[in-house]
Amino acid sequence: MLERSIREHSATSEMLVWLCGERERWSDLIKPELFGAILAALEREQHNTPSRGSKLQRALVEDRQLVGRMFADGDIGVARDAVRRLQLSPLFDELTKRSLLGRIVKVYPELESMITGAQAQEKTASLIVSWSSLEKRKGEYEELVKTKIPENRKEIAIARSYGDLSENFEFKAAKQMQSVLMRRKAELEQMLHNARGTSFENVDTSRVSIGTIVTLRAMETNKEETYTILGAWDGDPDRHIISYQTAIGQALLGHKAGDAVSLNTEHGAAQFTIVSIHPAPPDETVPAPARSLESAEAAMAE
Repeated sequence: MLERSIREHSATSEMLVWLCGERERWSDLIKPELFGAILAALEREQHNTPSRGSKLQRALVEDRQLVGRMFADGDIGVARDAVRRLQLSPLFDELTKRSLLGRIVKVYPELESMITGAQAQEKTASLIVSWSSLEKRKGEYEELVKTKIPENRKEIAIARSYGDLSENFEFKAAKQMQSVLMRRKAELEQMLHNARGTSFENVDTSRVSIGTIVTLRAMETNKEETYTILGAWDGDPDRHIISYQTAIGQALLGHKAGDAVSLNTEHGAAQFTIVSIHPAPPDETVPAPARSLESAEAAMAE
């Protein structure tokens, strides 16, 4: 059950936190697939409750041995895919992302050039996102700059009035929250700056592309699976909706019906044939009138 939930990216954050803490007992599951499952769970968390702190993210970032253990016995091709996905991920600030990448490079030094060569491009890489997910991120940013940050400033001012800042728990807590809010604000600004909204209309179905539904058939079992490949911030593992940035999405993009592709499964790499490619239903969300980040901050200042 654990293996399947990791492979299918359906494991809950609580399950993954527990597994990371019990990794000595479950060493057979501490593989690169676990890294992908953790990123998928963090993406779901960010989509559903973007302002809430994450125990899973702390477990991944603060345990400096965990990532190395995952990739210690893996294949360099799998590690390369993980590096590429981590580079594209909006989950972490730049400092944290570099730290995680460095832990993979420690296991595979030959990937260092891949990381250093992509850093300049990474800063300006555009993200293809659905209008609905873009509007949700914009809404989060608006709430952050117009409500949460001003409220936090008031909390800091009130806590400061209590005096004796060295023993003032309320002041320390409010300042810590300020750091969290400002870090999230910077992350959202970078994400929104790079985002390019789309409704997935008129997609090219001659090959697998963003906004297509892909049916695969396993060569060994003839079992069929279907994936809908959408934008960077879209994902619903229960419905087999995946971001184009996931390992599966990256492996499928550009292939045509009839092509053979290799995907990682619980038993290692497996061969699939692409049976069909169809357009996904368009995102019917109507984008709001463009509003710059500067105007949002101006509203916050008022």
